[in-house]
Amino acid sequence: MKRRTFLTATALALIVQAGAAAAQTEISWWHAMTGANAEVVEKIAADFNASQSDYKVTAVFKGTYPETLNAGIAAFRAGQAPDIIQVFDVGTGVMMAAEGAIKPVAEVLGDSFDKSAYLPGIVAYYSKPDGTMLSFPYNSSSPILYYNKDIFEKAGLDADTPPKTWTEVWDMAKKIKESGAAPCGYTSTWLTWIHTENFAAWNDVPFATNENGLADVNAELKINEPIFVNHFQALADLAKDGTFKYGGRTSEAKQIFLAGECGIFTESSGGLGDIVKSGMNYGIGQLPYDEAGNGPQNTVPGGASLWVMGGKSDETYEGVAAFFTYLSQTDVQEYLHQTSGYLPVTMEAYEATKASGFYEKNPGREVPITQMMGKEPTANSKGVRLVNLPQVRDIENEEFEKLLAGEQTAQEALDAAVSRGNEAIRQAIGG
Repeated sequence: MKRRTFLTATALALIVQAGAAAAQTEISWWHAMTGANAEVVEKIAADFNASQSDYKVTAVFKGTYPETLNAGIAAFRAGQAPDIIQVFDVGTGVMMAAEGAIKPVAEVLGDSFDKSAYLPGIVAYYSKPDGTMLSFPYNSSSPILYYNKDIFEKAGLDADTPPKTWTEVWDMAKKIKESGAAPCGYTSTWLTWIHTENFAAWNDVPFATNENGLADVNAELKINEPIFVNHFQALADLAKDGTFKYGGRTSEAKQIFLAGECGIFTESSGGLGDIVKSGMNYGIGQLPYDEAGNGPQNTVPGGASLWVMGGKSDETYEGVAAFFTYLSQTDVQEYLHQTSGYLPVTMEAYEATKASGFYEKNPGREVPITQMMGKEPTANSKGVRLVNLPQVRDIENEEFEKLLAGEQTAQEALDAAVSRGNEAIRQAIGG
């Protein structure tokens, strides 16, 4: 009898557990993180799931940033959109234009949402002109300069003094190459984001008219002005003997730097996790500025934000709100920032990290934050908001690659990028 009672009780317990599991609301989160940053995503999802029993967040890798955005668009059209999708900064204009497809994060969070708790520059980038925040800034980043201290020492350079201007980058890159300290002096990820969009903001020159598209979607590119032409011609000249090595359109160049092939590297602050993990003796410097510009001014956010798709159940939105509230907790933001190199999105997390002495123990780690927050943004440095920026970037990359292959000059490349890009913008806005 006791055995039967025990078995019955056990069976009931299993049924109750199964019922509780079935009652959990599943939240799908599509993302584009790889390497150390993918490990952070998995840990955050697992920790949130362990912190409560009502919701379960499942993180699903969908490829690169562009691939993830395209997968989300295709899934929405097929009626199978995820609940949350990570969209890179370039896709912000695309998502804003698809208002019926998304639910503003301010609405999802409701009365519990306090916009003032988040870093102003990041909030503004992901908000409508009326101030309504549309997406959650999960992994905001700023482009910075990394350098291999061992290579610097071999080349006879001061390992504690990174270059501050692009002229200094070119000179140091040549010395690294000529000395034999490394096969290449300089490489960079994301030529479009770092060398046009942030180059413009950091030097306080226009990337496009109408405040880079923020004031009016009918914008025209300005990247064939002399300051851009001279910059890209310098890159092309360095590429001729391998002093500059092109890795690819997105983050491919990171592997070149990690392999010790190049001594200087510009990349997102979010790339720090893999650099730390590699064990490299590295240093960090601010994004170089051009002496012909008006900088240094401020950088604009990169990385990505989390968008909530429309047409979901109330239970799903409650789960998403709970997850975003969890993500906003100071200890979670501290972990994300200190582990990955992405910026803390709340003021509390930034102040807590600062108070802990983290930046004193880790020189350079505050650079991406001070770059973005150091000055009040100007009309040239609030960001870029073209309705088809991913397409414009593709056009730019095609012309850059012809330039680096020696098929055209920088002036020809940038003139073509502007002409083709402006035509694509006109078509996108129906002009």
